Amino acid sequence: MAEAGIATVARPAENELALIDRYWRAANYLSVGQIYLLDNPLLKAPLESEHIKPRLLGHWGTTPGLNFIYAHLNRIIKARDENVLYICGPGHGGPGMVANTYLEGTYSEIYPDIPETEEGIQKLFKQFSFPGGIPSHAAPETPGSIHEGGELGYALVHAYGAAFDNPDLVVACVVGDGEAETGPLATAWHSNKFLTPGSDGVVLPILHLNGYKIANPTVLARLSDQELTDLFTGYGYEPFFVEGSEPIDMHGQMAATLDTIFDRLNAIRAAAKAGDLSRPRWPMIILRSPKGWTGPKTVDGKVVEGHWRSHQVPVSGCREHEAHRKILEDWLKSYNVADLFDEKGALKPELKALAPKGEKRMGAIPQGNGGLLRKELKLPDIRAYEVKVASPGAGDEQSTKILGDFLRDALTLNDAEKNFRIFGPDETASNRLQSVFEVTDRVWQAEILPTDDHLARHGRVVEVLSEHMCQGWLEGYLLTGRHGFFSCYEAFIHIIDSMFNQHAKWLKVTRDIEWRKPVASLNYLLTSHVWRQDHNGFSHQDPGFVDHVVNKKADVVRVYFPPDANTLLWVGDHCLKTWNRINVIVAGKQPAPQWLTMDEAVAHCEAGAGIWHWAGTEEEGFEPDVVLAAAGDVPTLEALAAADLLRQALPDLRIRVVNVVDLMALQSPDQHPHGLTHETFDAMFTTTKPVIFAYHGYPWLIHRLVYKRKNHDSFHVRGYKEEGTTTTPFDMVVMNDLDRFHLAIEAINRLPSLGRKGAEAIAKFEAKLAEHHAYVREHGEDMPEIQNWKWPYGKG
Repeated sequence: MAEAGIATVARPAENELALIDRYWRAANYLSVGQIYLLDNPLLKAPLESEHIKPRLLGHWGTTPGLNFIYAHLNRIIKARDENVLYICGPGHGGPGMVANTYLEGTYSEIYPDIPETEEGIQKLFKQFSFPGGIPSHAAPETPGSIHEGGELGYALVHAYGAAFDNPDLVVACVVGDGEAETGPLATAWHSNKFLTPGSDGVVLPILHLNGYKIANPTVLARLSDQELTDLFTGYGYEPFFVEGSEPIDMHGQMAATLDTIFDRLNAIRAAAKAGDLSRPRWPMIILRSPKGWTGPKTVDGKVVEGHWRSHQVPVSGCREHEAHRKILEDWLKSYNVADLFDEKGALKPELKALAPKGEKRMGAIPQGNGGLLRKELKLPDIRAYEVKVASPGAGDEQSTKILGDFLRDALTLNDAEKNFRIFGPDETASNRLQSVFEVTDRVWQAEILPTDDHLARHGRVVEVLSEHMCQGWLEGYLLTGRHGFFSCYEAFIHIIDSMFNQHAKWLKVTRDIEWRKPVASLNYLLTSHVWRQDHNGFSHQDPGFVDHVVNKKADVVRVYFPPDANTLLWVGDHCLKTWNRINVIVAGKQPAPQWLTMDEAVAHCEAGAGIWHWAGTEEEGFEPDVVLAAAGDVPTLEALAAADLLRQALPDLRIRVVNVVDLMALQSPDQHPHGLTHETFDAMFTTTKPVIFAYHGYPWLIHRLVYKRKNHDSFHVRGYKEEGTTTTPFDMVVMNDLDRFHLAIEAINRLPSLGRKGAEAIAKFEAKLAEHHAYVREHGEDMPEIQNWKWPYGKG
């Protein structure tokens, strides 16, 4: 029952439900045709072998339910003037999403070579899961989609991310019952504790229980209505059931249920507008319908409709076997194509009238192509946050704390637009970004206690202890036209490896789709990193996410290792201004030496890598004897300390120090657009001299990146080699041979001409390593000369 004072609309009459049923049949017909037909799209001739695709690909089982939902949401949009974004969680529902955007006209507008004619339908059918055509999922090519169905578990978090700061939007999210068995989806139901009524939009979850996965029943489908009610009431929802298999009855149930739900939503909106910010019990739908609904009942004597056998291609031997072809023909004819399309292949006018118009269509809604809505982020001048560096290494700063100051003011500058949020798994303050809480809070809709810190009904920081949810929310937020930032402990960003994969693939595909406008980049800050996990130990030590990232297309990914606060400011500012990228920034949060002035940092970051002339002992006109290179804040510190050791022990040695802030600069320019030219690379690293490279992560990645360079055989990389425990910061680098002593020893070993002097220096350094080993195990901290080391030479 609607709340008093809230307008309702008239329930649909039987004739309107009959029209919706015909529209649904049209979508089902087009969906089946996409899976099976190469020709004869309107069945004007008996179905022959040559009319059927040689390879039958696609999935039928979930599709009729998705079409059913789409048809009824069309009615709601028209009757109530709603803005609805449709998220298709069941990955195998691609035929339905294509069919419905074709019926509403969006598809032909975007792809004019597939008109609303018989020829257009034939092309629509042929292209599906066909070489040179389109994928079988609701992919980037599908109008209105922001969710690739190639991976299960993330539909609901994408929906909530899309709803944040979109007060006029309803996100209808269909959750497949197979998808509902995944951990991320099970957690995602709690997203309702972060949705602010009034200032955010609405998410309408529709749990699609059709009973089966690929070859097994689904867990939720085998629960009673009472168990499901208890489960989702516990999650904070008000579940409404729509159940059955008789189309006319189901249409009546669905129409009445949606009207009741939208009356509820109007009441929630009105209450929020009046100042009621208490957490509502959001409505949701549990739709029980047969898998493969309206398809063949049986094939070869085996049950198909309402069974897992309908999941993919219910009848598969249609080219070869006349009996199977007859089943397919009867199935297609059951939709009565002449009642749906005219002789020329156009949808009948009375059915065409059921679809919304213009941007109200779910395939044309701007949030489904978020780049149309993206506005440039307003950012403060990084020079206002400059850390003054009187001389290299003078003074320690927490680099991410300085970045937090910058992000605080970025939030303020964009407060009116409400288009920038920070996401993280309960680590914003831990990662030293706590300055943002000077201007905003953590958004939170559950109970708030007087002792809570920065929890509020409104807030620009979204924290929950699930990397899956943070990633999914951010993706949904970005894909609907906004900006965001994700900070995370380095070791645990691996939790979202597969989500990163899907987003990278989405961005790669959209590069070649002209109508898909660029969205803001997905920006990661990975901190609490491998080299300063001395209190958590081995379980928290893993820098391998970067290895995973660089597998993706070069035009999509970027990786940065800023060595200090000023370089981190430049990198953060740069990444937030980019679009259609995934930017990974790795930077420590602990107090650390600061090396570059802002002017130097800007020049260094714009180049991507450079020689730190002040740190070396080169003579003009001569090549160095050895190059000490570094990427990462701790490796930079150790490389500079190694340079100091060598300068003291071997004063005649010509040393060059190179720092790399943009990791992709190491790749050759034919592999990555940020790759240094071969001439620049050779001038920096030489073509013959040994390069001792101190790297933040796994050493072999550097070898992989530089393998096309002339001097790649002379690169000797030290990095993380899966050695770690709860120990001191310096002992951690020693355990992985990344410390200053090992780096200096490596350099000497690559210079046999040093002879006795080199051997004496090695003996001295090895003695220091032994002294360190004994000291930390007795005192529990690093030696004073390690803790107190500073760069002793200034810039001379």
